[in-house]
Amino acid sequence: MRKDIVTGEMAPKKELVRIVRDKENNVAVDPTGKMSGRGAYITLDVDVAKKAKKDRTFDKVFETKVDDTFYDDLISYVDHQQARRELFDNGKA
Repeated sequence: MRKDIVTGEMAPKKELVRIVRDKENNVAVDPTGKMSGRGAYITLDVDVAKKAKKDRTFDKVFETKVDDTFYDDLISYVDHQQARRELFDNGKA
């Protein structure tokens, strides 16, 4: 279980994506969860990703200026993962 830094809710790691800041203050999505650096988790939900962009959540968490393109890329990534989950989970049911 990990805590979503936007909502504050606990969720299984499989329902979250890790965001990491490396030593050079580069912030990136870490789909494997194995990149080195300081990590934070966010739920695979487009609305949560949009809220993170609106509130500049990762700027605050990582204490660095995060470019808008990162937030846009994060929203796209989460949207893609959410669509995949819906497609494949519905196929199992």
